Amino acid sequence: MYEIVVNLHMHTRYSDGSGTHKEIAAAALQTGLDAVIVTDHNTLVQGVEGYYRAQPRRVLLLVGQEVHDQARQPQKNHLLVFNAERDLAALADDPQKLINGARQAGGLCFIAHPDDPAAPAFNETDITWEDWDVRNYTGIELWNGLSELKTVIPTKLHGLFYAFFPQLVGRGPLRKTLERWDALLAQGRPVAAIGGSDAHALRLSLGPLHRIIYPYEFHFRAVNTHALIPQPLTGEVATDKKMIYEALAAGRCFVAYDLPAPTRGFAFKAKGLEQSAVMGEEISVEGGVTLHAHAPQPAEIHLLKDGQSIGVWKNSYAATYSASEPGVYRVEVYRKYFGKQRGWIFSNPIYVR
Repeated sequence: MYEIVVNLHMHTRYSDGSGTHKEIAAAALQTGLDAVIVTDHNTLVQGVEGYYRAQPRRVLLLVGQEVHDQARQPQKNHLLVFNAERDLAALADDPQKLINGARQAGGLCFIAHPDDPAAPAFNETDITWEDWDVRNYTGIELWNGLSELKTVIPTKLHGLFYAFFPQLVGRGPLRKTLERWDALLAQGRPVAAIGGSDAHALRLSLGPLHRIIYPYEFHFRAVNTHALIPQPLTGEVATDKKMIYEALAAGRCFVAYDLPAPTRGFAFKAKGLEQSAVMGEEISVEGGVTLHAHAPQPAEIHLLKDGQSIGVWKNSYAATYSASEPGVYRVEVYRKYFGKQRGWIFSNPIYVR
């Protein structure tokens, strides 16, 4: 498997972002990403997908949608739709109908910012997902970079502070979202997790002070999704697009906070009597299974089974565990950054059946 870095969930001037597709591609090239997925609200922009180049680098820009019912107040139930190849905004008033439409069109759908609190100081309402009776979605956005900002800005002064020091915001997915994900996994069906930046490059003005909140370049160095694909990117759009979306759909990926340190090289694998598995895959417990996690730098590695911690390895590159029971096993990795223990890596599960 080959690892690539994808930043997904972002907005341009076609909805409520401040940049163009070309500017996003330039920021992605500058920060070393392999691919970006633009998701403007309720609009599917045509004619911009493809490889953008600045020698010797290239980046693949793909286009999806963030769909939600604009007539609903507050506007909850946002869904990220990838690879559907058609505008699905007309289905936004019914989340299940929207999911069904996306799947029928060959698309993937991820519940966006499942827990997204209000920020009254900035007139931002709570846009948490509410309709948890829906079925057949691909997964959830486990970590949303912009939603997390809303949790630390009770006043405009706090907002101004973090506008100048955004590197102090990131701590990890909201605990409520992690618990919700574990509860969904406990229902016995795969639910893939991705990490989204929700990049807007918003412009803030407070008196004489003006600042872009989270420029695209900052977002692209922070919360990313690292995907495992079967071969290196070829430079052929259709081939590479297919590999990326298949990896996301299968959960062959991990959510990473690349700002404290690069996370390239992380691995979570399972080895059984006659099988092996990576994130997003199943393996039989018969004969026992050895789980192995490897971090690119020493960190605090947590192994969880069915949402409960079963082992912690401190200041370690690796963690190995012999599993003799079925369960949903996943890894969380933490490391110190600016004096706080922060979430660094969150793997998708390996399903031991």
